[in-house]
Amino acid sequence: MVPREAYSHRRDPAVPSFPDDKPIIVFDGHCVFCSRGMRAILALDKAGQFRLLPAQTPLGEALYRHYGLGSGDYESNILIEDGVARFKADGTMRMAERLGWPWKIAGLGRLLPRRWADALYALVARNRLKIFGRSDVCYRPDPAYAGRVLG
Repeated sequence: MVPREAYSHRRDPAVPSFPDDKPIIVFDGHCVFCSRGMRAILALDKAGQFRLLPAQTPLGEALYRHYGLGSGDYESNILIEDGVARFKADGTMRMAERLGWPWKIAGLGRLLPRRWADALYALVARNRLKIFGRSDVCYRPDPAYAGRVLG
């Protein structure tokens, strides 16, 4: 992961233009665990504050490359909020915090040393496909949420 200044994706000619006025979650659309998590976020996000983007889209791939993540290696979601990318445990905790009570208590995970939180995240990420499986088709949103999913 390459740290970058806010909205650096706007200046990268390899990243197609996209609406970035709301937080965007880039996730592995073939991962059953990840897709279920995104469905839950859409249902819990009553304010419609998040947009979702499967990593397997041209824009998702471009964002993974822009932030120094390997194409096809989707072991970290990316949360882009106010132009700043967050990864691993930090991104996941921030997503939960934005959903309000009771989900915001996930922010207590910040009390852990970052290395520990990211190690726990990595353990789940490495095993998610073995435990929950992989879908042959990329995530498709419920039609009610179609406007909140990019790509």
